[in-house]
Amino acid sequence: MSSWEDFMMMIRRKQPPEAIATRSGSPKGETLAPLMEGPEPESFENYTGKKEGRSGLQHWMKNHLASKGPSSASSTSGYKRSDLHLLLGVLGTPLAPVTVSNDGLPHLSIKESPIEASSAQYILQQYIAASGARIQSSFWNSYAMGRVKMLTSEYETATKVTKTKNPSKDAETGGFVLWQMMPDMWYVELVVAGNKVYAGSNGKLVWRHTPWLGAHAAKGPIRPLRRVLQGLDPRSTASMFADAKCVGEKKINGEECFTLKLTVDPKILAARSDGPVDIIRHVLFGHFSQRSGLLIHMEDSHLTRIQSNGGDSIYWETTINSFLEDYRPIDGVMIAHSGR
Repeated sequence: MSSWEDFMMMIRRKQPPEAIATRSGSPKGETLAPLMEGPEPESFENYTGKKEGRSGLQHWMKNHLASKGPSSASSTSGYKRSDLHLLLGVLGTPLAPVTVSNDGLPHLSIKESPIEASSAQYILQQYIAASGARIQSSFWNSYAMGRVKMLTSEYETATKVTKTKNPSKDAETGGFVLWQMMPDMWYVELVVAGNKVYAGSNGKLVWRHTPWLGAHAAKGPIRPLRRVLQGLDPRSTASMFADAKCVGEKKINGEECFTLKLTVDPKILAARSDGPVDIIRHVLFGHFSQRSGLLIHMEDSHLTRIQSNGGDSIYWETTINSFLEDYRPIDGVMIAHSGR
């Protein structure tokens, strides 16, 4: 679980492009290994007592599912450290499910479309109007920063669930900074409990760096950072849901919402898969307030299959829920200033 607070954002209007300084750790000129979506092998060192390469991830999964959880203060500390790495690997700098258009806002038409698609496009039209997404066409770049809090509420194994006695007390705090330059260029740094994760895109390559795994490149089409969909970039959010369908209504924190569902095309999933790791499914749900028209909750889930050499396949499902709160206008654009 993670949350952010004390948020600040600055936006710059369009102007001629300036030279972009190469940041420390940038993979320019290097050949990077593919970026793995989901759990990272190096995050699990404390569970197995040894380092596992990517080909050994399935062995960690079997060991983890068969383990009985922490039995002492030292092992509990090891679990905390590993789970923090796992949280940072999954929640630190995840990417959005699909790429977004660089041609501005999508052309939405409710004519001659199935009811699910036409309803979704009508909801997106309301969102674009409520969020001020059209104003973003005059922006060249933006900068955001905030504080984050991360905690693990329980450890689940094949035999039992071990709950943290005082999750709030054990929470780790940190901060993030995010730079965006239109189109498709961004850089983010996240530091929690002394662990720094950073990622970026130069418009042609998306990469990420963690202290325990090094630098890796993302396979498949160029995709935006998921965090910008969490109330920071309405234009990218509208483009992301352009092909979504309306699948009903749902009450989120007491507020009636329309639910849009986006299912990633199997061809895109195949392009994102790597070697023994296949992404089977990736679905994104967005809940838009019927009162304000704004996106207040987002959930995405992807299922990964890990093929073992001559053994059984292992399946790993990751689900991320994001609540977007405290919307305030910045230069005419509604930005979420807190969430969890």
